[in-house]
Amino acid sequence: MMPEELARKAEVLVEALPYIKRFYGKTMVLKYGGGAMEAGGLKEAFAQDVALLWYVGIRPVVVHGGGPQIGVLLERLGITSNFIQGMRVTNPETMEVVEMVLSKLNKDLVCLINRQGAKAVGLSGKDAWLIKAKKMTLKGIDLGLVGEVEEVNVELIEALQQKGFVPVIAPIGVSEEGETYNINADTVAGAVASALKAEKLLLLTDVPGVYGPNKELIPTLSARDAEALIADGIIEGGMIPKVKCCIDALRMGVKKAHILDGRLPHSLLLEVFTDKGIGTEIVP
Repeated sequence: MMPEELARKAEVLVEALPYIKRFYGKTMVLKYGGGAMEAGGLKEAFAQDVALLWYVGIRPVVVHGGGPQIGVLLERLGITSNFIQGMRVTNPETMEVVEMVLSKLNKDLVCLINRQGAKAVGLSGKDAWLIKAKKMTLKGIDLGLVGEVEEVNVELIEALQQKGFVPVIAPIGVSEEGETYNINADTVAGAVASALKAEKLLLLTDVPGVYGPNKELIPTLSARDAEALIADGIIEGGMIPKVKCCIDALRMGVKKAHILDGRLPHSLLLEVFTDKGIGTEIVP
């Protein structure tokens, strides 16, 4: 490697130092899903990002999805999936597949992070009542075993963090009666970030961020302006629950929320350790 290249690498490390100091000891909740979970190189890059955050003293908590992988297995098994406003209608047969797939994805992700030298541990909402949930209804529509978060066991997450572990959470909840629920991963990430009063909530998606009325990427957006864009139909489709999740987290004490493109290698590091970032940040 040429001296000029080495010097540039050193400059990059020095430029990151103020951010490392600012976020040292702070909790960041990372929602991982979509296309970033399907490409081998991107999975490796995400695991490296999580390990780097951990090594420099930041406390990452990972919540992962698994919708595409669940859909593939359901199709192979001949089980039809129906969606209502982006929510998978989940009967008991589908719930078994959801739990099976999320369990495997969880352990695979834990293994990837551990191979990078960090100490990750896999969890679902069933572990020590991590995610207490109740049945969700959508304007009177029965979605089956689809749930919403009632309570997050902060004590369990903080105990793991104090021992130096990276919690990796599958979005499955459980009711007081022991009923298992399928919960949207963005919703779980927002609830976990809110419960922990996290410094940042970062949602990795399949788009660069939030777009404005002229199809331009919006670097920074206030919660109030985000609500206006939803009301005007500028923010639409699958981006609506992501933005609403961010707004709810900010109102519960999260400092900043970010929506960024998980298909870009090392997008987390670019967002956390640079001034401009790469996605859309939503602020109170």
